[in-house]
Amino acid sequence: MVNKLLKTAIGRLRIVAFLEGCSYLLLGFTMILKYKYAMPQPNYIVGLAHGILFVIYVVLLLQVSFLHRWNLLKIVGAFVASLIPFGTFYADKALFR
Repeated sequence: MVNKLLKTAIGRLRIVAFLEGCSYLLLGFTMILKYKYAMPQPNYIVGLAHGILFVIYVVLLLQVSFLHRWNLLKIVGAFVASLIPFGTFYADKALFR
């Protein structure tokens, strides 16, 4: 299934959206480790991964929006979804299929 998704731009966007959403949720957990238990290293690693995934998400979002000629409202909606916890999971169901 993953191999099939990797062949299309929208498939790659869906995979990165899922990973970006997971990293966002994991970042919330590592914040607890950082501030409550004085363990900053997990937060640093997850934060770095989340940042990289966010940039890849935005690049793929722009690529898909040009390929599929999305309107501005759909592009903005997909971008805002990446800023809200669980937003990329919703965007996968509502926008990327």
